[in-house]
Amino acid sequence: MPLHRRLFLSTLAAVVAAPTSARQKPSLAPRTIDFPRALPVPGGVARIDLGEATDRPVAHAGDVPLLVVGSARAWTALVGIPLATEAGPASITVEASGADVRDIPYTIRTRQYAEQRLKVEPKHVDLSPEDQARFEREHAHQLEVMATFSQPAPGAGALAMQVPVPGRRSSSFGLRRVFNGQPRAPHSGMDIAAAVGKPVRAPLAGRVVDTGDYFFNGNTVWLDHGGGLLTLYCHLSAIDVKPGDALRAGDRLGAVGATGRVTGPHLHFGVLLNRAMVDPALFLAA
Repeated sequence: MPLHRRLFLSTLAAVVAAPTSARQKPSLAPRTIDFPRALPVPGGVARIDLGEATDRPVAHAGDVPLLVVGSARAWTALVGIPLATEAGPASITVEASGADVRDIPYTIRTRQYAEQRLKVEPKHVDLSPEDQARFEREHAHQLEVMATFSQPAPGAGALAMQVPVPGRRSSSFGLRRVFNGQPRAPHSGMDIAAAVGKPVRAPLAGRVVDTGDYFFNGNTVWLDHGGGLLTLYCHLSAIDVKPGDALRAGDRLGAVGATGRVTGPHLHFGVLLNRAMVDPALFLAA
């Protein structure tokens, strides 16, 4: 028998004779991804390990409460970082039952966002006194909505979201927007191009906390998912829910439209975490 054949059979016999544990192949299963994905940059999310504790720790960024997820074996604070935040050192404050209050430092990295120039109707850039007064009233109301903080559900932590409507992502989060040559605030959500009337569905279970027709956002729905995590849906052609409604993931909340300040039909999808608009892509499982 040729030498190479004898060596092959000898090796095969050794493998077959070896204990199962010795010849077990490494698992090819993909690593579980935690949502939201960690990206500690302006407009991103920091995941901060809080360790073990019998009860859910209480965490704050300044005076703003944070979402804490996990279990007694391992808690994690999720920190939404506002787009206007400068890179550098930061910290949160944590209080766990039976333990002293402590500060946990983390570092915010830099990130550059692209610029987008758009042409819209002049009335949406240079507001009349009446429209300016309307915007200011609506803005004050929206700030109240954005401060919503309800207790997260026991065992909260499954925060992977599905896209609320299929379509091309026509404008990304963080774009520095220039309307009719005038710089405005960076884009604080994700635009998804889709036909008018296309159903918009809840990406995660939640409770409707606000609906309305707003000057810039058009027909709008806000969902509260607990712990300061909210989602926003703008420019809808129809609103199919009302404040107080409890939605399951996948439930219809409205339809794609072109209301408010838009250049065409699309859904503006936003994610708010501890009162900071953050990149929705970090929460999307697909």
